[in-house]
Amino acid sequence: MIVVHHLNNSRSQRVLWLLEELGLPYQVVRYQRDKKTMLAPPELKAIHPLGKSPVIVDGECVVAESGAIIEYLIDHYDEGQLSPAPRTPEKRRWRYFLHYSEGSLMPPLLMKLIFDRVETAPAPFFVRPIARGIAQKVKSTYIQPQIAQHLAYLEGELGKHEWFAGDTFTAADIQMSFPLEAAAARGGLDASYPKLTAFLARIHARPAYQRALEQGGPYELLK
Repeated sequence: MIVVHHLNNSRSQRVLWLLEELGLPYQVVRYQRDKKTMLAPPELKAIHPLGKSPVIVDGECVVAESGAIIEYLIDHYDEGQLSPAPRTPEKRRWRYFLHYSEGSLMPPLLMKLIFDRVETAPAPFFVRPIARGIAQKVKSTYIQPQIAQHLAYLEGELGKHEWFAGDTFTAADIQMSFPLEAAAARGGLDASYPKLTAFLARIHARPAYQRALEQGGPYELLK
C-alpha cells in the first residue's frame, strides 16, 4: 500500500487528492509543523534526507517532490483518466503546468510570505522601520507585480480552456491547486480574476477533493 507522509497545510494535500481521484488505497502518516518556525518536524528526515513533505513510499520506492510524485503515480497507476494522450498539444500543456506550478508560480508567492513576515516580525524599535520599509519596497516593486503578471497570464489561459491542460480535468489541475489556493489566501487572487476563482470553486466541489480533506485534516489555506 502507498504511504503518504503528510504535513499539515502543505503541498502533500494535493497528493492525497490525486490518490482519491485515482481510487487507490493508501495510508496517511501525519506530521505537524512547528508552531513557531512553521517548519516540518525532524522526524521527516528519517523518510527523506531533506525532511520535506510530501514524500510517498510505494513498496521499496521512496519518491519526493510534488511534481515527481504526481508523474510517478500517473505513470504507474493512471489509465488515461488524468493524463492526456502522448504527443498531443494537451500533453504538452499538461507537462508545462506540472512544472510551471512550482518552477515559476510558487517562488514569488513564497517570497511574499517571507517578506510579509519580515514586515510584521518583532524587532528593536530602531530597526523596525528600516526592516518594514525594505520589505514594503521589495513587495511593491518586485513581488506583487510578478504575482499580478502570473495571475493575469493564468486567467488568460483559462479563457482558452476550462482546465489547464485542455477541456478535461487532469493531474495538471491538481498540481496547480496549491499555488492558486496560496494566491487566494495571501497573493491577491480575488473576484477580479473570475476564471481563476471559478477554477478554485470547481476543484473544491469535487468529491475526491473533499475526501482528501477528510484524510489530511485541517487545511488552513482554504481560510
